Amino acid sequence: MSSYLANGRTWGDAVAITKSDTETNAYSGIYVGGTGAVTVVTEDGTNVTFSAVPVGTILPIRTQKVMAATTATLLVGFK
Repeated sequence: MSSYLANGRTWGDAVAITKSDTETNAYSGIYVGGTGAVTVVTEDGTNVTFSAVPVGTILPIRTQKVMAATTATLLVGFK
C-alpha cells in the first residue's frame, strides 16, 4: 500500500529517524508516533519548531535535518 500526499504523489520509502544537529536527514514528510515538538531545518534552510504535534500526525515538510531538540518520539521519515 502506498502513502499518498495531498497532490497525489506517493512516498517511495520510509525510515526510522535518528534526531541529530549534524547529520543530514532529508525527508519529504515526517510521521509522528509519539506526541511532542518536532524541530527541523527545512529544505530551504529555515529552522522551525512544530509544537505539541499529536500522535499519528504526518507533517508534509521537506527537511535537511531533524534536530536533537525534537521531543516527539517514534518518528518515521518519508522519502
